[in-house]
Amino acid sequence: VAETQADAQKAAKSIKIQYQDLPAIITIQVPGLDLLHVGGQEHFYLETNVTLAVPRDQDEIEIFSSTQSPSQTQSCVARVLGIPSNRVDVRVKRVGGGFGGKVSRSNIVSNVVALAAHRRPVRCMLDRDEDMLVTGGRHPFCAKYKVGFSESGQVLALDVTYYSNAGNSMDGSILVAHEAVVHMENSYLVPNIRGRCIVCRTHLPSNTAFRGFGTPQTMLVCEDWISAIALKLGRAPEQIRELNLYSEGDRTPYNQVLEGVTLRRCWDECLDRAKIHERRAQIQDFNRQNRWIKQGLAVVPTKFGIAFKELFLNQAGALVHIYTDGSVLLAHGGTEIGQGLHTKMIQVLSPQVKIHVCETSTHSVANSSPTGASMSSDLNGAAVRNTCEILNQRLQPYKDRDPQGNWESWVKAAYFDRVNLSANGFYRAPELDYDSKTNSGRMFHYFAYGVCCSEVEIDCLTGAHKTLSSTIVMDVGNSLNPAIDIGQVEGAFMQGVGLFTLEQLLYSPDGVLLTRGPGTYKIPGVGDIPTQLQVYLLRDAPNDKALYCSKAVGEPPLCLATSVFFALKDAIATSRLEVGLSGPFQLDSPATAERIRMACADRFTKMCPVAEPGTYKPWAVVV
Repeated sequence: VAETQADAQKAAKSIKIQYQDLPAIITIQVPGLDLLHVGGQEHFYLETNVTLAVPRDQDEIEIFSSTQSPSQTQSCVARVLGIPSNRVDVRVKRVGGGFGGKVSRSNIVSNVVALAAHRRPVRCMLDRDEDMLVTGGRHPFCAKYKVGFSESGQVLALDVTYYSNAGNSMDGSILVAHEAVVHMENSYLVPNIRGRCIVCRTHLPSNTAFRGFGTPQTMLVCEDWISAIALKLGRAPEQIRELNLYSEGDRTPYNQVLEGVTLRRCWDECLDRAKIHERRAQIQDFNRQNRWIKQGLAVVPTKFGIAFKELFLNQAGALVHIYTDGSVLLAHGGTEIGQGLHTKMIQVLSPQVKIHVCETSTHSVANSSPTGASMSSDLNGAAVRNTCEILNQRLQPYKDRDPQGNWESWVKAAYFDRVNLSANGFYRAPELDYDSKTNSGRMFHYFAYGVCCSEVEIDCLTGAHKTLSSTIVMDVGNSLNPAIDIGQVEGAFMQGVGLFTLEQLLYSPDGVLLTRGPGTYKIPGVGDIPTQLQVYLLRDAPNDKALYCSKAVGEPPLCLATSVFFALKDAIATSRLEVGLSGPFQLDSPATAERIRMACADRFTKMCPVAEPGTYKPWAVVV
């Protein structure tokens, strides 16, 4: 164990490991097969994985970790050290971003640090390149589909197969595959449907949970076949999308009846606020007048199911202490990763001035679920509300006895009367009873809906693009905190823009990640934000399934970034018309400048033909 971080890094670099050279399987793409490819993505949280382990008496150990799942870290450390979980206290004050990357992969650091912490504290924080090398990211997908439709554009049947690059271990890949398949139709009613996802093992670091959990990949594939239908029928894609939208009372492929469907409200409001018909006409005029600069537009909806697939994870606990001066201490099982969870929990308790949220600790709230699946506010907020109900019931006699009193006087009166001023709250999401064998029951607690209209401009000679405007209408129910929710919508959308247009993972032919760090891995910057980014929260859309009629907001908006991707494809299609190419063409994700430029297909691209696979050894493999 090194005395300083610098010594540890120096020692690590001096270690040389000799491996026998074996063929490395890096990508699941097969040359010659007509598969749509959606690339992987790095989490790129601001704070890399870090853990401090402090040994205590009687085989106890404290773990300060940047984890999204304290209970999972507790269990892993206990197994590594050979001690029961009650000797391990995992503590998390706040985390510098997670996006799913610190649910299970943070244990890579925690386990090693805990093992090294013999009679002395040990801390380890990964550098950015180390973190990117070992932790994995979003699963790259390949897909093929067959879709049947009527002359009017009504979708009649769909058969889709996904291939998921899991990396070298399973991690959460089966769950990602499940979420991909159950979201394969996105927001559209498809009466006859079949979907499957094949999880592929490769020699990459194990891919893991990532915001959206398989749905962004599958929704891009979905919007691709919608666009293909529109092209075949010679109609605008938004017409096909609107025609096939889900309505109230429709059934999903897994036989869940849709309730409180606000898709068409979101759709109509988005089209109205974006002035889509005016913009379409203006774009057509612009494109007629410009040969090498083209504009495009796309409108895309999303339907996102809210619940953990594993039934047992749909639970949460909370602990509230009231002190004799009237101050309140709150502990809950969620972790604050920058999403404003603590702020919302304080709002549930209210008034804010008297409340302090302590760190998340496995000794305070045991057996907590991971912070993920957009469920943290729903689950933990309901548990906090349960503690409020318990404590209010205990204090009610003192309020009745002294109606002119205040909070402090009621608390003191209860204390002197030997009333317990601490309470444990608990909540479990009801009605989740899906049975895969009979394809019946309720898979999701409810659904979040949204629609986005995006307009882009491309330079056909360089492949560069910019997003001119994005108008988002999101159904978040009765928002607990509109400022936080709008921020979540904006952040998720931009992370999706990175996934679909910018972020590209390149590996060496031997399987070493080349794009590890901000110098080689491009995430969205200020210049990538739409010139006009407008977010509207749908009004008068209460959701009786969640806390105070609110809705989850962390993940659903990310899928709306497909609107930018298909706006780019719309602009490329206009450019191709200039050279007489009107048929379908494939654009893989991310839509990088290189891919946009080559897709524009003019006399210049003919001078630079793409080499046939197998005729050369690539310097890098796109994953």
